[in-house]
Amino acid sequence: LISSAQDGAGSKRGRSVCMAHPTVHRLHRCFSGQCRNTFVAFDYPVPTAQELERAMKYLCLVYANEQELHSSPESPHDSECHAYAQRVQESGRMLAAEALQSVQSATTVRMRGGKLAITDGPFAETKEQLAGFYLIEARDLNEAIQLAGHIPAARVGCVEVRPIRQLDIDPAAQR
Repeated sequence: LISSAQDGAGSKRGRSVCMAHPTVHRLHRCFSGQCRNTFVAFDYPVPTAQELERAMKYLCLVYANEQELHSSPESPHDSECHAYAQRVQESGRMLAAEALQSVQSATTVRMRGGKLAITDGPFAETKEQLAGFYLIEARDLNEAIQLAGHIPAARVGCVEVRPIRQLDIDPAAQR
């Protein structure tokens, strides 16, 4: 849930959020110039057992230009990313999260015509590379987007939010 936000003068604005610049996180200053909120605070209450039972799983894929990810003034430090992950873990919504090594360490694997083809490096040359992921549980897409918008690396890259698809497996076919 979104809690109250404070502007620079210290006055509270109930349930106010910067939708023009949703990549702010707990008490992070919005520098977009497009919103009136100086600080926006978010609190995620721990979900009940019933809420977790109904929760959907979402994969938040973090993409960023590797050269800018660690050199931009807006770049998050590892400690900030760890603190964010701890908060989401404490809220009961984190299933897994990992940062990835450089795209230069990637290996692309394909199976074509029964033959295995291996290529060093990523599948395609792109401006932004997959930097990491968070596997979360959320009530719905809106809550998943709110959680993803607070991922520190979203300030210098982007976060793709995708629902997890359950495989349709016939138990009788498993025998």
